[in-house]
Amino acid sequence: MGQMARKAGASSGNDGAEKFRRRARYSSVLMTGAATLALGMATAAAQEAATNQENTEQAEQKKDDTITVLDKITVVSRTSESAIDTMASVSHVDQEQLERRMATTANGVFFGVPGITMQSDARRAASSVNIRGLQDFGRVQVIVDGARQDFSRSGHGTGSTFWIDPELIQSADVIRGPVANTYGSGAIGGVVFFDTKDAEDFLRPGETWAGSVTGQYETNGRGWTTSATGAYRIGENAGVLGNIVYRDYGEYKDGDGDRVAGSSFDILSGMLKASVRPTENSELKLGWVGASDSWNEVSGGSPVSDLDLKQNTFTARYNVTDENLSWLDLHINAAHNKTNLDRTYIRTLVGGQFDPQTGYPTVIPAGSQTTYDLGTTSFDIWNTSRFDTGALGHELTYGGDWVSDDMVTRDPSGSMDTYTPSGKRRVSGAYVQDKISWEWLEVVAGLRYDSYKLESEAASNSGDRLSPRITIGVSPFQTAALEGLQFYGTYAEGYRSPSITETLMNGMHPSGATFPFLPNPNLRPETGKTWEFGVNYRVDGMIRPDDALRVKAAYFNNDIDDYIGQTTISAFTDTTGLCPVRWDLLMNPAVSYAPICSQYQNFANARIKGFEFEGVYDAAWGFLGLSASIIDGHTVSYAGVREDLTTIPSSQVTGQVGFKFLEERLLIGGEVQYNGAPKGNKTARDFTLVNAFATYKASENFNVNFRVDNIFDVKYANPLNATTTTPIYEPGVSFKLAATMRFGG
Repeated sequence: MGQMARKAGASSGNDGAEKFRRRARYSSVLMTGAATLALGMATAAAQEAATNQENTEQAEQKKDDTITVLDKITVVSRTSESAIDTMASVSHVDQEQLERRMATTANGVFFGVPGITMQSDARRAASSVNIRGLQDFGRVQVIVDGARQDFSRSGHGTGSTFWIDPELIQSADVIRGPVANTYGSGAIGGVVFFDTKDAEDFLRPGETWAGSVTGQYETNGRGWTTSATGAYRIGENAGVLGNIVYRDYGEYKDGDGDRVAGSSFDILSGMLKASVRPTENSELKLGWVGASDSWNEVSGGSPVSDLDLKQNTFTARYNVTDENLSWLDLHINAAHNKTNLDRTYIRTLVGGQFDPQTGYPTVIPAGSQTTYDLGTTSFDIWNTSRFDTGALGHELTYGGDWVSDDMVTRDPSGSMDTYTPSGKRRVSGAYVQDKISWEWLEVVAGLRYDSYKLESEAASNSGDRLSPRITIGVSPFQTAALEGLQFYGTYAEGYRSPSITETLMNGMHPSGATFPFLPNPNLRPETGKTWEFGVNYRVDGMIRPDDALRVKAAYFNNDIDDYIGQTTISAFTDTTGLCPVRWDLLMNPAVSYAPICSQYQNFANARIKGFEFEGVYDAAWGFLGLSASIIDGHTVSYAGVREDLTTIPSSQVTGQVGFKFLEERLLIGGEVQYNGAPKGNKTARDFTLVNAFATYKASENFNVNFRVDNIFDVKYANPLNATTTTPIYEPGVSFKLAATMRFGG
């Protein structure tokens, strides 16, 4: 649908200018308030001791934690497992890694994590997640503090998108494959879970309050980031944390030094989270995460429309765990996510525009507005009971979930967005899973029931299914060097219902050329069937007493029956009568008519296979990391025709190294990543990226981060953007510098 340009620089109308001025004043007030808060904290901190024995103990504990970076309990684990202990392809990104990556958007959070690729077009703050070649329409579930991110808007480039600022994230977890089906219906590709900061993680032992201010500058795009965090402990059993972030980025340059039109943005994000322990064994977390983003869409090198996004996510999470009651580990989550996107045309469009109903040339007046409103409400409850039957240990997890998506698209001008239709979708499910342990043997057996119903004024659809999972793992060695070696095999199925857009998209293509989009209320759900064989290996003290090695590797083969993809139908050869030739448009010289139709249809299946590797060696002197992801995939039609999947990302090999100096206060390192073009993607190219980073902790309360991305200024494009109308090249060389000052007492 075109690329995007910076709102402030591109908007030419009085309304746009005034809107920008109001936004700038609003942002300035917020940043001034944050600075005032920080100054007050600094004054208070000057009156109290900066360090104490508890802080020293915490620093020592942190040192121990960084040695085993893969051993931290993942948020996505519903049986309290770390990534290395999970018989599945799971990765965990912690706070230290987030700080080192200095991500501007969510796209930079997962650099070097195998099997996951982030996609964005010129809307850099909006991201789409690809896991193992699957993305969009819920194939990958993106969850923020328990709230699903289901927003989608049709167009060229990214479809399903979400907004989360890296400054708000405490950790991020990835599960690859349908073994993640305990997290709800549809996740045949996997799950990404972002856990935001809270007071318990931010406050040090003995602190009642604390705050921090971060400033960051990035040379490519001349981007500024300002972030302020404050937390307060209320008694012994409650705490509250707030965070506000403002980013203002200009258009970046690619590796050839050319500016990428529409790549600038300004975004204001914030969060507020309260944690309360009603009893010794229970905890309640209430949270809000919000984003306000604005940019312009560009066509032909000039701005066309002004877009404003507002997103608010409200969450409530309660859990009760009693070590004396092994049957009780109860979790209850409720969430509501509201996303509103307003698109206002800032100039009149004449020529090359076609009416969405008739296909004839039309004029879109300046000021015409289209709005997209999505409300997602979800409820999730599960419990894990632990018990023994003879020599067998059991972790029995059972629960259910319900999700409602209500999409309302308003287009009073009759312009070009009838193919992001309004509608309602309800999905629900229940599951049971038992993890059985006996000496060197572990077995995970699960069963999930899914049901869905889709409704609109035009059509309705529904369905249900049972999906099994079985995993068998063995740890056959008892020697010190090999007792941490585990082999496992998995067969798992997942079930994804058709989305509102896939089922109901209609109308005429709006610009360039016109042709019909056809709805398909008879779409069948997708069923993912995955075989996976993996190895987990952990060893401490391999070379030195203070070192550790963690390795995960897996081969997978995923068959998705009834895969849903967009298909082109020739009007001249169609025998179904669904796509007749529009002779009135074909014979009209004022119309650029293509005698085709486009429709989402079921393929017989899609077949994706690949290999993933992730290893980290950590010691007192530094760390070494190596990861790899090799993937290939294609679709097969019912006629047996094979086509390469356009959603297959680059195969990657990433090496990382870091060296610690000055009693581990200084870390210097680098990253090298090779990207191999996916098979069948004619626009993709091989490329190699080299990055460098450094972090320096001058004191317990002040640290500096430095990073250089794409040192050799390589010009490259994400192959997932092959479906866009024009190539979108990623940023060239970029220098980043950030400093964080912390106060507490």
